[in-house]
Amino acid sequence: MEVIKTDIDGVVIIEPRVFKDARGYFFESYNKKEFDEKVRPVNFVQDNESMSTKGVMRGLHFQLPPFTQSKLVRCVKGAVLDVAVDIRKGSPTYGRHVAVELTEDNHRQFFVPRGFAHGFAVLSDIAIFQYKCDNFYAPQADGGISIADPSLEIDWLIDPAYAILSDKDSCHPLLADFESPFDFNIDLYR
Repeated sequence: MEVIKTDIDGVVIIEPRVFKDARGYFFESYNKKEFDEKVRPVNFVQDNESMSTKGVMRGLHFQLPPFTQSKLVRCVKGAVLDVAVDIRKGSPTYGRHVAVELTEDNHRQFFVPRGFAHGFAVLSDIAIFQYKCDNFYAPQADGGISIADPSLEIDWLIDPAYAILSDKDSCHPLLADFESPFDFNIDLYR
């Protein structure tokens, strides 16, 4: 696998080595040893999958401490624009984001560390999206930032005003109205 660094330290794009022939393709989607060596040691404990239709936007989500989560995400059917926003107080990249298009054709994966809000917009008719998480989901620890926050300057490739959102996702605060519980100077992996 090739690890592509982004403008925000710790947030990486992963391109697997894909073997194609007349039968189709094969690739190793996850190898703990290689991931730990090339990205960082992570113990993934839960896998999730969602299916969404065109225009759906999910996010920007995170889990509050002590239930923080890193995510390794990929789109196995269709296409999404996937986004990670740095919400760590004191971070030199606080409020900045990385966006990457994940598709069934490019097989890319995106690693979103703890201390980041995460979301995506569905660009295809249908998208099936998979998440590997390094902590179990805790409903009482749900948090979010508005996907429509203009201060984030995210080009979602679809207009958030016409996005299909859950009731929960339509009520998240703007970043300016959010008191982050994440501290850049504290190792969230302890």
